Amino acid sequence: MSGNKWLLILVVALAAACSPKTRPVSKGTTKPTDKTTGTTDKSVKDKKDEKNNKKVSDKKVSNIALILPFGLDHLNPGANYSAAGLKKASIALDYYRGFKLALDSLTGEGANYRVQLFDSKDEPSQSHSLALNPQIKNSDLIVGPVFPDGMKAFTTVPGNNKKLILSPLSPSAPTTYNAENLITVIPPLEYHALRAAEFAVDKSKTKKIFVLTSGFSAELPYIRYFKKAVDSLSKKKIKVVQLTVTRGNLKPIVAQMTKFDRNVMVIPSTNQSFLKITLYSLDTLAKRYPMTLIGHPNWEKFSFLKSDQMQRLNAYITSADRVNYRSQATITFMRNYRRAYRAEPSEYAIKAFDEGMYFGQLLADDNDKLKSLDDNEFRGLHNSFDFIYKKDQGWVNKHVNLLRYENFELKQVE
Repeated sequence: MSGNKWLLILVVALAAACSPKTRPVSKGTTKPTDKTTGTTDKSVKDKKDEKNNKKVSDKKVSNIALILPFGLDHLNPGANYSAAGLKKASIALDYYRGFKLALDSLTGEGANYRVQLFDSKDEPSQSHSLALNPQIKNSDLIVGPVFPDGMKAFTTVPGNNKKLILSPLSPSAPTTYNAENLITVIPPLEYHALRAAEFAVDKSKTKKIFVLTSGFSAELPYIRYFKKAVDSLSKKKIKVVQLTVTRGNLKPIVAQMTKFDRNVMVIPSTNQSFLKITLYSLDTLAKRYPMTLIGHPNWEKFSFLKSDQMQRLNAYITSADRVNYRSQATITFMRNYRRAYRAEPSEYAIKAFDEGMYFGQLLADDNDKLKSLDDNEFRGLHNSFDFIYKKDQGWVNKHVNLLRYENFELKQVE
């Protein structure tokens, strides 16, 4: 069976939940049995069932609304998923699975949840309508919509600012939405630039940091964040020297470089052709001038970067997408996920598991903990959570890892 058909079957299986319906997640009871005969003592069973049922009913129930882009209308007769729609549905399914697995784990420890699942269809008009839904508005935590356009439509509905809204997968700047009840769990670009600036300032001995740009406007936000952070951290004692590099020509900065300490270079570009020729030029210069290179977080996904070259350049990148597949916690998660779903977990499932564990535990402990996320740090499988509250932006996770090219692979810098 093809992957697409398998996904469609799984999405159909979730259709009932997306109608929506409330779905309690609670700890089940085990029938007491006579270990010798294998029979059940009815009087003991009735008493224990009564006790268990009372215990479950007395538990605090945390209500969570999940708004995910399944696009179930594409299952109607005569309709079909586009490649993009199918990918979004796959993301939705993986996220739901990971989040539910986390809640199941917490349920086993005594927590109790009621999960409501809604289909955003990845349409702003649908997200706007869902923002008016009383079932969603009365939830203890709202997760989604996933993509920026849907989130913007959802958060701009008047009066929809009482409950916390988790943006689960998007690193979009929270200024995009201007919602004080928003939780941005994937660190935005600003915090990658801040982490890079912290490292660059620490390593800069010559009081200069070189920023090499291709000249494309897409790089401007990163450069702006980086410069602001360097000025603040160094109290303007370190100068940022910006150069637009054409065809790998680095001659304009050679006179400002030193042979006695490392020259810190920052490249915010993600353009393949620019990177290939610029890195070649830097590699040539590295034979005479010691280098420390800091790259864009997206470099982690680029297979065209040469590990040996990156090591010679003493290259680092920032990342919020790092999973240690050798850790016992990750191995346990992978095993449980495969057992539950007969499938391999994607990065979206892993992110969802972390988010489900963190927010699910806070809800189980006390709803008031959601009002002080900065007092509750968390180390997950995918990334850690270290929240800061910013006026008009809500809660933002500022934890960003630093990775280094070493022994022909990227390793996390402790």
